[in-house]
Amino acid sequence: MALVYPLPMTTLASLSFSELLDQVAAKTPSPGGGAVACASAALAAALAHMVVAYSLGKKTLAQHQPELERASEALQRLRSIVIELGEEDAQAYSLVNELSKLPETDARRRSDLPAAIQASIQIPMAAIAACDDLLRLCEKLAPITNVHLHSDLAIAAVLAESGARASRWNVLVNVALLPDIAQRERTLAEADRSLADASRRREIVEKLCRH
Repeated sequence: MALVYPLPMTTLASLSFSELLDQVAAKTPSPGGGAVACASAALAAALAHMVVAYSLGKKTLAQHQPELERASEALQRLRSIVIELGEEDAQAYSLVNELSKLPETDARRRSDLPAAIQASIQIPMAAIAACDDLLRLCEKLAPITNVHLHSDLAIAAVLAESGARASRWNVLVNVALLPDIAQRERTLAEADRSLADASRRREIVEKLCRH
């Protein structure tokens, strides 16, 4: 049976920054931490994209132009991916919240809640992976981008790790809803491996950007 997600009134990408802040601050279940985590990752991707923009066409970086062009495209894709994940996270949380309020004997709760819980875990897991991909790209960019923008690249890396760390909290909260303890432990272990890799790459980017 297909899950029917509550339709969001607006998408995250269509909101002004002020509107996003107001919606996050409002006494509503979503957008919440998941959307904020993904917004942090989107800002990281956008900032890294600015670094690439200032590096494209620079004579001293001519040998790196093909790689920079590929990085530009990859960063645009990553920004779209994390924004979409943020929207999906808000919808998934709203659905879990809605189904959890139904009586345990309710047919819709019994049929839809397990899949909704899985989605509420898989989405932040995907966000962690996307943040790790972004950090991997920042690591590659550090030696081949405009040195005058390296503070921005370092900030992008910090924001990307922040997005991963924040997403891990959503995994932790939602994985507790799984009845299978072994599955909980496997999922958290996978999240922690990705987070450790993200932290390691953020450290590398910061070190590279200091030189």
